Amino acid sequence: MSKGSTARDIGLAIAALVILALLPHIFPSKALSDFVIRLSAFALFATSLNLLVGYTGLVSFGHGLFFGLGAYSFALMMQKLGTSIPAAFGLTILVSAGVALVVGAICIRLKEIYFSFLTLAFQMLLHSIIIAWTPVTGGDQGLTGGIPRPPFLGIDLAQPSHLYLFCCTLLVVSLYIMWHLVRSPFGYTLRMIRDNPHRVSFLGIKVWRMRLAVFVVAGIFGGVGGVVMSLFVSSAYPDFAYWTISGEAVFMIMMGGIGVFFGPLFGAVILLLLNDFVTKITEHYGLVLGIIILAFALGLRKGLLGVITEYFRERRAARAGAPS
Repeated sequence: MSKGSTARDIGLAIAALVILALLPHIFPSKALSDFVIRLSAFALFATSLNLLVGYTGLVSFGHGLFFGLGAYSFALMMQKLGTSIPAAFGLTILVSAGVALVVGAICIRLKEIYFSFLTLAFQMLLHSIIIAWTPVTGGDQGLTGGIPRPPFLGIDLAQPSHLYLFCCTLLVVSLYIMWHLVRSPFGYTLRMIRDNPHRVSFLGIKVWRMRLAVFVVAGIFGGVGGVVMSLFVSSAYPDFAYWTISGEAVFMIMMGGIGVFFGPLFGAVILLLLNDFVTKITEHYGLVLGIIILAFALGLRKGLLGVITEYFRERRAARAGAPS
C-alpha cells in the first residue's frame, strides 16, 4: 500500500469522524445519537465476523461469543473491580484475544459445517456460564446497578455527548484498522485461502496459522463491539451471548454484501432501521423480517451494497472497453 493511499484513507477516516461528530448538531435528536451508538456496536461486530466469513471462508455461527465476552469482561471489570476505563478496555482486548486464541486453535482444525457448529457450541457454553454464575454475572437478569464511568483524560462518558464521540471514534478507528488489514498482504493471503487453501499450502504458507491469526483479530474487534454495547446500556445481558446475536450479524452481512468491506456496516443500518420501524407498525416483527431476509436470499444474494458496487464496476469496465 502506497503512502499516498494511506494518507487518503486517513483523510477519509477523519472526514467520516467529523461528519459523525457534527450529526447531533445538525439533527439534535437523542434517538439519532442512540441509533449511531448501537450502529457502532453492531457494525464492529458484523464487520469483524466478515473477516472470517467473507475474507477467509470460515462461516462462524458462534461469533457472538466475543460480543458477549467483550460486554461482560468490560462491565465486570468496571463494576466489580473499579478499574479505570482505559485499563478495562485494554484488558478486555487481552481477554478477547486469549479466548479467541484457545477457541480458534480448537475450531479451525475442523472444516465447513463442523467448524460452524463447534463455534456455536463455545458461544452457548459462555451463555450457560453467564446464566449459571449468578453471583458474578447476575444470571438471566444481567448485571444490575449499572456500570460506573469515571472520567479519564478529560473524557466523561457519563455525558451523552462524550459517550457518542467515544463510540464513534472506536468505530472509525477499528474500521480503519480492519480496512488496512484486508488490503495488506495478510488480507490477500486470507482471500487466497478462502478460494483455494490447498494451493496456498503448496506455496509453503501455514494455512492453519493464518486462519488462527484472523480468528484472533475477529475476536478482538467482536469484543470491542461488545464494549460499545455495554457502555450504551450501562450493563451486560445474557442475550449478548445468545446464539441469535450471531444470526443477526450473519443477516447484516447478507443484507449489506458479503464481498464488500463496508457491506456489514450497510447491513447493520438496514437491520437496525427495520428493527426500529417494523416493531412500531406490527407485532409480527419476526414474520416481516423473515420475508425481507428471504427476499435478500433469493433476489439479492450479493447484498444491497454488493449489487450497487458490481453495477458501477460493470459500468466502468464497459466504458473502458468502449471504442473511442
